[in-house]
Amino acid sequence: MIERQEAIRACLQQQLAALELQVRDDSHLHAGHAGARDGRGHYHVRIVSPVFEGMAPLARHRAVYAALGTLMQTDIHALSIDARAPEENP
Repeated sequence: MIERQEAIRACLQQQLAALELQVRDDSHLHAGHAGARDGRGHYHVRIVSPVFEGMAPLARHRAVYAALGTLMQTDIHALSIDARAPEENP
């Protein structure tokens, strides 16, 4: 759903000042999955932000979850995260 992707993108951009941000809907890969039956989606996020400088990977993931707020309960069933600081961006 494009609207969900845009909501995810807006939250991450606003909260984490992303220099690069890609949001991909992978829900179609999980059709029939028990967790997908409630209508929430599976997404992949690649985000590059100066906010992540000096942060461990787990802290970066927590920052992404925090930025998404209630979307994690209402719209997102599963989230794959690739979070990098600018100097780590290939």
